[in-house]
Amino acid sequence: MGMDITNCQFDEATFSAFQNKLGKNLQALEQMLQTPGFGVAKSDSVILGAELEMYIIDKQGLPLYINQEILNSAKDPQLTLELNRYNLEHNLNPYSIAQQPFSSTENEITEKLKTINKVAEKYQGRILPIGILPTLTPENFGTDAVTDKQRYHLLLEQLLKRRGNNFSININGRDPLQFDMQDITLEGANTSFQVHYRVEPQKYADTFNAIQLVTPLVLATAANSPGLFGHSLWQETRIPLFKQAIDCRVRDHYQWHEPARVNFGQGWVRKSALELFRETVNIYSPLLPVCSHDDPLEQLQQEQIPGLPELRLHQSTVWLWNRPVYDDADGGHLRIEMRSLPAGPTAIDMVANAAFYIGLAEYYRDKMETIMPALPFGLAEFNFYRAAQSGLSAKIIWPKPNQSGCSQQPLIDVLKQNIESAKEGLLSIGISSEEVEKYLGVIRKRVEKGMTGADWQLSKIEQYAANHSKEESHRLMLEDYIQNSLSNLPLSEWE
Repeated sequence: MGMDITNCQFDEATFSAFQNKLGKNLQALEQMLQTPGFGVAKSDSVILGAELEMYIIDKQGLPLYINQEILNSAKDPQLTLELNRYNLEHNLNPYSIAQQPFSSTENEITEKLKTINKVAEKYQGRILPIGILPTLTPENFGTDAVTDKQRYHLLLEQLLKRRGNNFSININGRDPLQFDMQDITLEGANTSFQVHYRVEPQKYADTFNAIQLVTPLVLATAANSPGLFGHSLWQETRIPLFKQAIDCRVRDHYQWHEPARVNFGQGWVRKSALELFRETVNIYSPLLPVCSHDDPLEQLQQEQIPGLPELRLHQSTVWLWNRPVYDDADGGHLRIEMRSLPAGPTAIDMVANAAFYIGLAEYYRDKMETIMPALPFGLAEFNFYRAAQSGLSAKIIWPKPNQSGCSQQPLIDVLKQNIESAKEGLLSIGISSEEVEKYLGVIRKRVEKGMTGADWQLSKIEQYAANHSKEESHRLMLEDYIQNSLSNLPLSEWE
């Protein structure tokens, strides 16, 4: 889904051809989903993967525009360039249940951060996992910040063509922020830890719905992006910032317009994953209409597994917070990509978030049939934005314990009730008790302390503000954050 683009001649005929190919891709996917045994995991199949986005900063904690230089020096095929020149992404290895997926992911993150940091040191740089860099300024955005990659230039061009004017940023908070941007480079302010989870087709609808249900709980505990440009905003400011930074819709109350390309979804899934792929194709117009020479229906006739490159490319230009993914690897399979979690603060914290996420989803999967009638999808979306805005202090709508129906409850209470639920879910899929106790223990201590990464950042800034300017307070906090992050000490044990 991160493929580069070389064709830059997009005319009406190109878009029409691409739309036709999308239709064929959907037909091929439907046939595969109807094939017995498709997507069923073997005992040694990988189930967990992740992508980690990172900042590159200098010795003063400011963005350093050297992602291409680091990529060239690192010679790591899993390292890729992000939209802005001070961002990188590492595609982590996928792991099976037998490979202790969470421990293996944590170990890989810590080792890769060390390795990439050594490369960055050659250029007087440092690598940092954090949701939004607190030392960013408006001068760090604009066309000069864009990575010189054809895909990003074309994406910027297509979004601007649809928008026709500035992208408006308006985020409330203790210190509201409002301004306009002429491009989408503010999207690069957001770095995340994206978790991929393989799901068998027959379990996909219930699992996807369960992930949608529990996303607010995990997001609230993982919050690590409390502001931008010195403004204290949401606990997870990435959520409104990403949505607004690439909202190419021209608002007109008297005309129809497609939903935002960054959103929580259109409703509960009723039958299968195919609904989600069809939805993306039918609701959202293509941005990058690059067609392959492959015919997926002919490939199926020849007993080949098609790559569906048009569908995957189109999916990559619709940024759902929980996104369906098709992959032709291992005989073809489906995944759910969980995109709302921020990068940082440490490897163990990020992996604990992933374990909590998957454990809760597995616990609630078989309960969704009774939960959905009591919790309309609009309320699940409400929970998502309230969790992003207020973190652990949010109030959400949640099923009543041992009763029918839902009620508004403090999110922190719901979390305390559900840590054991996540444990049950993880054990049910064969995760070792050692891994379960380790990573849910990290979540438990964080909840008991009532401290997220965002809370920690705000608290430190407030301490320094007594004797320093706002700018210096953010810089000093960042240095403390960096030292703690490098130690891989869980956030709950930070000073």
